[in-house]
Amino acid sequence: MSVKNIVTMIAVAAVAAVSFAQIPQEIVVDQFGYREQARKIAIGRLPFGAPSVPIDAGPFRVIDVETGDAVFEGNSVLFRNGVVDAASGDIIWHLDFSSVTAPGRYYVTMNGINSYPFNIADGVYNDVLKAAVKTFYYQRAGTAKPAQYAGTEWADDMNFEQDRRTRYFYDSTNAALERDLSGGWFDAGDYNKYTKWTANYITEMMLMYGENPAAFTDDFGIPESGNGIPDILDEAMWGLDWLFRMQNEDGAMLSVQGLAGGYGDRTGSPPSIVTGRSYYGPPNATATFGSVKAFATAARVLGGVTGINASYIDSLRTAALKAWDWGIANPDSIFHNNCGDTWNKHLCPNYDSRGLAAGNQELVDPWDRVENYINAAFALYELTGVDSFLTIFENNLSPLPLYDWGNVMQQYRHDQHTLYMRYLEHPSGSASVKSDMRNRLRIAVARENDFLGAYPSDGYRAFIYDYQWGSNKVKNDYGLTFYKWHIVDQAIDRDEFTAMAAGYLHYIHGVNPFNWVYLTNMNRYGASRSLTTIYHTWFSEDSDRWSITTATSPGPAPGFMPGGPNAGYTRDGQVCSWPGRCQVISIPEGTPPAKRYAETNLGWPVNSWEITENMNAYQLSYIRLLSKFVDWSSPTPPVSVRPGAPAAEQRTAGVRYRMVRRGVQITVKERAEVKIFTLNGAAVSTRNFTGGVHNVSLARLPKGMYIIRMTVDGQRAVLRMSNTM
Repeated sequence: MSVKNIVTMIAVAAVAAVSFAQIPQEIVVDQFGYREQARKIAIGRLPFGAPSVPIDAGPFRVIDVETGDAVFEGNSVLFRNGVVDAASGDIIWHLDFSSVTAPGRYYVTMNGINSYPFNIADGVYNDVLKAAVKTFYYQRAGTAKPAQYAGTEWADDMNFEQDRRTRYFYDSTNAALERDLSGGWFDAGDYNKYTKWTANYITEMMLMYGENPAAFTDDFGIPESGNGIPDILDEAMWGLDWLFRMQNEDGAMLSVQGLAGGYGDRTGSPPSIVTGRSYYGPPNATATFGSVKAFATAARVLGGVTGINASYIDSLRTAALKAWDWGIANPDSIFHNNCGDTWNKHLCPNYDSRGLAAGNQELVDPWDRVENYINAAFALYELTGVDSFLTIFENNLSPLPLYDWGNVMQQYRHDQHTLYMRYLEHPSGSASVKSDMRNRLRIAVARENDFLGAYPSDGYRAFIYDYQWGSNKVKNDYGLTFYKWHIVDQAIDRDEFTAMAAGYLHYIHGVNPFNWVYLTNMNRYGASRSLTTIYHTWFSEDSDRWSITTATSPGPAPGFMPGGPNAGYTRDGQVCSWPGRCQVISIPEGTPPAKRYAETNLGWPVNSWEITENMNAYQLSYIRLLSKFVDWSSPTPPVSVRPGAPAAEQRTAGVRYRMVRRGVQITVKERAEVKIFTLNGAAVSTRNFTGGVHNVSLARLPKGMYIIRMTVDGQRAVLRMSNTM
């Protein structure tokens, strides 16, 4: 068999979640690949619910795609003697091929099962970083997105020009209170803009640039590319320009800007068709102290960048100090947006803000408010060197808790961990306070049920304590903690901790229980199986063009990372008793937490936003970790996957078929069986055919993605297909 046919079969055969009983085993790898000297461990897995457990999987080989030769043979290691992996429910083998270091394209094979192909090269993640950062360009509000930058698939006309005339929410007919609040980023799958969260994003961009400036070049394909300023900083300044507009003359920061455009009713896809008015909310201390951090951090970082105008740095410094003064004078200024329903009326007993944006960015936990306050103080100290800011920071730092069991986003306070590390890295500060911080962090990371204590218990080498809303963000947060742990403990083996951090990237890139890349539309960047849909207003279920990536529709723009598996994911129960819609993405009770995910963008009552919605905060956690592993001195390896084509649309030797509208056409000599499954393995149709040409249609099934498994004249092919093509 030719190497080309081998690679084609790899791309088709290894499809997860068809029906666990029909897939005896898979091998999952980082589908983009591995750096040359990196630890490289593929995962052989017997999925949760499989009918039997082989005790000895035997040897495995690494095959060079170009030559077809085996370049390495090793023995698989049964993880924990065959104990089921708690998060996934899988039986797992580790296949270590770290000694393979020569640049090239490979796949792993064992017992007749092949992994997807992958590259080995030091520059293997370079273009992946570009795609992940560029999602912020697609999230930009108040600008057209010409094909030159967005690509012909996602080009769009001017959107939200009406933001230049944003009205005050509580006096919406008063034109005198209109504000130009254009610009900024859509925060997530909704089109709203939140001051505190935007400030966090700007700060994150500045910090990750400061940690590794070489990772961020000036050629990421945005309008500012080529201006001599790294594109991550250009993107941050796009956000800063909006943040300036949200500041009042007295320094206060407006809390939120709510934009029109509803999900699922064809009013918001693409963004340029939205014509409804935008509204802003009143200022609050949360947004104001958060903005102090962003303005001050940006002034410090940009002050050392060639090409940034000095007057711009001065304006950032002034904005930071004005905001600080207002926050100190109004520390109890609280505003909960989108508040007033029965379930949250206790937060806003004296006002009603329902309909103003979606998520509530106000900080409810008093510790979160303290953290926001001292983050601002420390950023001002880093900028100005004024000791009073450091005193405020140190006096309030020690009491902060390291863990928050009520926070559904992440079980531990990642922002607090990284704040401690920033403080420990700073040359100034109290030796005793720093010693206390180191001790507390060491105790935290050594806990038996978390971090280092629990890391060995995860078969996919990417442990997190719990899978809740935004688990993919938490994965990257854990990875960053391990990567930076030398700041706390200089005696550690940095190579070991770097390998642990990289394991969390590998999880996002395919080393996970679904054998897919948790990023959208990345086939053109080397992935064989990336996500084809997410919950997003632009890429909504009612969009004929952008809902799902198929052979004929582009689907969502590349590089978006969704929230990920959510053990608490629920659909609206009574409504979901209706036949059809909800059954398409059924996740049975008892499904292990790392598998509480379905590839869907269906809105209410399926509520896919709980698992598949993107958010800029998720994206930046991934980008920040990924940026530690790029190498622009090494060329990006060539991509051999056909751009825009999902792996399941490749052709398999021995099975003759072609894609037709909402189905597939097969040519049968003697006998064929075609089964159709939902993405979670539920069988919805079985058909048998004898000789001839036959059409298999999805048109009568509820809209969504399906697995089609065809056994034709003794040969098998597996397809993923949408019934919306």
